[in-house]
Amino acid sequence: VKVKFSLNMLIVCFLVAAVRSKYVLLLCRDNIAKGGTATQSSVGWNGLPERAIDGNRASIWEQGSCTHTQGEMKPWWRLDLQKTYNVDTVTITNRRDCCHERINDAEIRIGSSLSDNGNNNPRCAVISSLAAGASQTFRCNGMEGRYVNVVIPGRTEYLTLCEVEVTAIEKEDSTEYVCG
Repeated sequence: VKVKFSLNMLIVCFLVAAVRSKYVLLLCRDNIAKGGTATQSSVGWNGLPERAIDGNRASIWEQGSCTHTQGEMKPWWRLDLQKTYNVDTVTITNRRDCCHERINDAEIRIGSSLSDNGNNNPRCAVISSLAAGASQTFRCNGMEGRYVNVVIPGRTEYLTLCEVEVTAIEKEDSTEYVCG
């Protein structure tokens, strides 16, 4: 069995489970988004981009944890992870109290290019729809990149994100361990 992980990305989350008289060690990864910096195409109603990485999934606007752009063509939000990672998952929390359908058809893009503000990077997923106040995890299967973008292409819209969480392995620090 080969296991690839970064010691820097592990949190204290070791779980030992008995499986067929053998023990299995499960390793959990932390949300690395909180260590990054966020920016977005514009700011509306004081919905600053860093609100999406404050570690709070509160999804009602008045709770002060959601971002908000102006109504514009192709609104976007970008997270700079500060280093290159192999991104496993991106979890998005949608707004509950209003306008949850605005996020429909948004794209999650991951890469290391800032061409078109990072919106030309490869696509991890399309958020076809996300219920009001819901959180959904999208699997990116180790896509490599420094930037995680959420963009609504092709229409004029407001973009509101109440939390963005990312799990990943730091590319330069990943080590392969072989278990007996």
